[in-house]
Amino acid sequence: MGVIRKKTSTRGGEGGVKYVCDVCSADITSTVRIRCASPVCNDYDLCVQCFADGESSHNHQPATHPFRVIEQNSVPIYDKNWGADEELLLLEGAEIYGLGSWADIADHIGGYRNKDEVRAHYEKIYLDSPNFPLPKRASPHDLQLLEEIPREEFQARKKRRIEDRKEAAKNAPPATPKKKPTASVPACHEVQGYMPGRLEFETEYANEAEEAVQHMQFDPGDGINPRTGELEPEMELKMTVMDIYNSRLTQRADRKKVMFEHNLLEYRKNAALDKKRTKEERDLLNKAKPFARMMNHDDFEEFTKGLIEELNLRQAIAQLQDWREKKIVDLRGGEKYEQDKVLRAQKAQPMGSLDRDRFASLHRTKQASAVETPSGAAALVAPELPIRLMQPENTASASPNRPDKAPTNGHANGTSTPVKREKFVVQPLIGVTPLSLSQENASDLHLLTEEEIDLCEKTRIYPKPYLAMKEALMKEALKSNGTLKKKQAKEICHVDGQKGGRIFDFFVHSGWIGKG
Repeated sequence: MGVIRKKTSTRGGEGGVKYVCDVCSADITSTVRIRCASPVCNDYDLCVQCFADGESSHNHQPATHPFRVIEQNSVPIYDKNWGADEELLLLEGAEIYGLGSWADIADHIGGYRNKDEVRAHYEKIYLDSPNFPLPKRASPHDLQLLEEIPREEFQARKKRRIEDRKEAAKNAPPATPKKKPTASVPACHEVQGYMPGRLEFETEYANEAEEAVQHMQFDPGDGINPRTGELEPEMELKMTVMDIYNSRLTQRADRKKVMFEHNLLEYRKNAALDKKRTKEERDLLNKAKPFARMMNHDDFEEFTKGLIEELNLRQAIAQLQDWREKKIVDLRGGEKYEQDKVLRAQKAQPMGSLDRDRFASLHRTKQASAVETPSGAAALVAPELPIRLMQPENTASASPNRPDKAPTNGHANGTSTPVKREKFVVQPLIGVTPLSLSQENASDLHLLTEEEIDLCEKTRIYPKPYLAMKEALMKEALKSNGTLKKKQAKEICHVDGQKGGRIFDFFVHSGWIGKG
């Protein structure tokens, strides 16, 4: 044999296909070689010296066997950086290893070609060619590259490229050895019995379902009685068993889908979340799990979040009702009551003299522990409950046309402060009959406040046009630091002057814009 293929263990090196003389074993890869053309000799190569001396081995007969002179085709034909020999090796490697195995094809070519370079060259020359599937310079009469780059210059460039890449490969840091992939066996994963490589469990749902069909056979022509043309009872029984088996497979797939959809296989993450919940919340979520089969992950998360909020509200209401029965009128007193209740329960336990002394000394140096209430409910009955939760939401902020006081939107230093303002009374327009708005004649009425509804009725403007005016005024006010002139507002609204004035005065009073 005259061909030695490069092994993949030296991937990325010079490599490629090597040719040696079958007599003297000299490397003739980069020189002229003589190949026997007889069908008796398979890939039989000789160097020029052995051929001239008439040397032979094996079944080769130099006197009678035909031969071919093969020279090194290291000249550019399609690309100025790729020789004809490399083009042949590229096509040969693609035929041997298949398109897409670029690393193996690069090893086959050698010359320190890498897989990305080989893939890019193949796509450029062969796939993106205007003469697809042939290269652009596929014509044997196209000698442009041969005339531009002589053979000697091209081979010198190739030699320099190989030497540079060889030197870079020597100086490159050693590659990180690949870690052995985790075996897809039950002992290697969070959930024992699950094999992610196969997306299967060691014990599946309806694990014995295959036993009913493992010995069942269906031969061609079976099942139909040739005389009556009806389905035979045995075949009906087989089909019934197959229907049962398929239904069990469907149920098995549905259960897996629920597990993958809701990330039930992330055991550690789910266990950490469960530890942060109270016992009541865990029990509630366990009861709600059957609904996961009917919802996707996001919907089920929203559903369980609402259940937990309802539970916390119920617990907080029960706590407040208990305090009311005990004549406790504030949250601070409720917390003090709960702490005293825990202390009384501890003192009521029978203890020996040594235990009683230890208990007393402990509580002289350590403050009573906080009462253990559910996390969500505790936030609702805590003494530091934000004032904004106990007061109606502020509907207006400080007027922006007062430079001596920064607008706080009802908050100062993190504490909610109520902003009091008088209700704006819209003066009726002269000669204009107020409009009566309702859900029947104005479907967008629910988007307005009571004051805005009053404004729309007295100016005879329907909700939808009013909202468009409101948006336009707000956008224009943002361009001028939150202020507008009444004339500008009238021009933006495109309504009667009196109506535009009423709208402008209402916006200024509400604190949405300032007078320019």
